[in-house]
Amino acid sequence: MLTIGLLGGLVLLVVGGDVLVRGAVAVARIAGISPLVIGLTLVGFGTSTPELLASVQAALIGAPAIAVGNVVGSNIVNVLLIMGLAALLSPVAADAPGVRRDMLVMGVATVAAAGLLLWGTISRPVGAALLAALVAYTVGTILADRRDGAMTRIREEEAHLKESPQVHLSLWPALGLTVGGLVGVMLGARFLVDAAVELATRWGVSQSLIGVTVVAVGTSLPELVTSVVAAVKKESDVALGNIVGSNIFNILGILGTTALMGPISVPQEIVARDTWVLLASSLALVGVVLALRNVPRALGFVFVVGYGVYIAGLVGGLPELSELAGISS
Repeated sequence: MLTIGLLGGLVLLVVGGDVLVRGAVAVARIAGISPLVIGLTLVGFGTSTPELLASVQAALIGAPAIAVGNVVGSNIVNVLLIMGLAALLSPVAADAPGVRRDMLVMGVATVAAAGLLLWGTISRPVGAALLAALVAYTVGTILADRRDGAMTRIREEEAHLKESPQVHLSLWPALGLTVGGLVGVMLGARFLVDAAVELATRWGVSQSLIGVTVVAVGTSLPELVTSVVAAVKKESDVALGNIVGSNIFNILGILGTTALMGPISVPQEIVARDTWVLLASSLALVGVVLALRNVPRALGFVFVVGYGVYIAGLVGGLPELSELAGISS
């Protein structure tokens, strides 16, 4: 039952998240909302819906270690594994309008998050401040793009959406997709978090470790699929933008929402280990993009190897995992 709950939760999160974004985009277009707003919010932040629901669900059942571990682990996965794989498939260009701004925002948000994690507690007022920063970033990005006329990619996305059968949905079917996707994501988050808590108990490991590995990788599957497909299609701005937007949303939106529901005590192992991996990997990506205006294959290789070393270090520090082969699912 544990395996079924874990896999079922992951499937519901991925499928539900995809359906939710498709339905929300259709509703937004029917309502006449700007395609720029759709691209920046529903599409850009939509792939982070699984992380949001999983962290909120973890907070609701009293497992803040999984909530924090999910945010930190997802951002590490996004940079080292997903960005690494995308760059290995095809060097990722970073010359689209607004890239420097968004990379700087991601860097500042990551440094702020690291400071909060090292502080050890994230309070409700801090959570509110993070959410306010997300709103300010989104509004500022919309205004800047309108001012600069950086609409090419969004117009291409609009043209793509016009060719999609989802765009021709009427209001009620679109609303049905949106609600159905939301229900799927909520159920998937519940199954995944419950299974993760049981997994941590059964294996005798911390909830934060399960959060930065199993839950983080599982909820990052939408970003993985989106960025890898974009890299294969040579759509570098989509691959990079998806990761940068997701990391910003994870820190400001998800960590903010979770803290707003109740003060979060950061597990010591995240403070001592994962925070530094998050900080180093994110700043490395920001520095390379700002300096080279692209993410070369060599860096992609380093990132993927780095993620492998990171996971090997986690597993290597847990001798009890050698006994897992005898545990029945």
